[in-house]
Amino acid sequence: MKVIDKLAWVHVTDGKVLSTRSYGKDAWYIPGGKRDEGETDHEALKREIREELCVELIDGSIEPMEVFEAQAHGKAEGVIVRMTCYRAEYKGELTPGAEIEEMSWLDYSGREMSSTVDKLIFDWLRKRGEL
Repeated sequence: MKVIDKLAWVHVTDGKVLSTRSYGKDAWYIPGGKRDEGETDHEALKREIREELCVELIDGSIEPMEVFEAQAHGKAEGVIVRMTCYRAEYKGELTPGAEIEEMSWLDYSGREMSSTVDKLIFDWLRKRGEL
């Protein structure tokens, strides 16, 4: 079994979660990505969010949330994505970066447009009364 190890920034406001759609992709994804060689989770998450949404996550506000695993969207059967999720405050103005075609605040109905692992995150947030 192949595991794709990723990080995600789960940012919920007014019952909606921030989500992005990259150029050429058909699904929405909670922002984040993979670590580069030698990066800590915090370093990688801060870099990915800066690249994707042009904001800075604030040191000291980054907190672990939950880890989710599911079939990787658009990959061969048996390829699993492990999404380690964090919450954090940010500074700056949320703006789609170079690889992001659009960003949106999705309520629970946005679950159906999202990747498989993100559907688990939507369900988890809903059970907690956040979506």
